[in-house]
Parts: sequence; structure tokens; C-alpha cells
Amino acid sequence: DRRGLPLPSTGQLVSREVAERFGANLAGLRKRVGLSQEDVCFLAGLHRTEISHLERGKRLPRVDTVAKLAAAVKADPGELFEGIVWRPGELRPGRFELPDSDATL
Repeated sequence: DRRGLPLPSTGQLVSREVAERFGANLAGLRKRVGLSQEDVCFLAGLHRTEISHLERGKRLPRVDTVAKLAAAVKADPGELFEGIVWRPGELRPGRFELPDSDATL
């Protein structure tokens, strides 16, 4: 992190497969428009090693970085997430319980 704060590894936040898919999408879009990693870094205002880490699935970008990357590779930001789907969990209504009784109110 630019502020000197430690960044969690991708494994702590999401599955490695998600990071790898994002990276593959970025690499594919970059190659589609004929750009090198260095070209993308320049156009997006990022460091070259960041692009390398992203493409190899070692890191995930912040939302502002996604916008910069999409603009650099002339793509819709959604294209960077192609094949990545979030499935929300089930919602269950809450309830009150009395600790000294099996009764539910």
C-alpha cells in the first residue's frame, strides 16, 4: 500500500481463483489492444510491478485502479470481471430468544 499499510493477501479476502481470473481477463484485454504491461502502467498511472502482480493473480485492485485499468485497455470495467460471479448467501429473519427458556418470541 502506498501509505505503508500492509495489504492482506488475496487468500484472506477472496479465493485465489478469483484473483487469477481477474488477472487473466486483464492480460487478455491488454493483449487484445496490443499493449505491453509498461504501456498499461503509463496509461493508467500505475507502477509496472502492480500490473504484473494483478495479471498473475497475486493482488486484487481497488475500485479506482479498476477504472484506470479499464480505460487504459479501452474496455468496460465489467469486462475485467468476466467469469467472476458473486452469489449472495441466504437471508434469515432474526428472532428473540430467552436464555432461560426454550420459548421463542
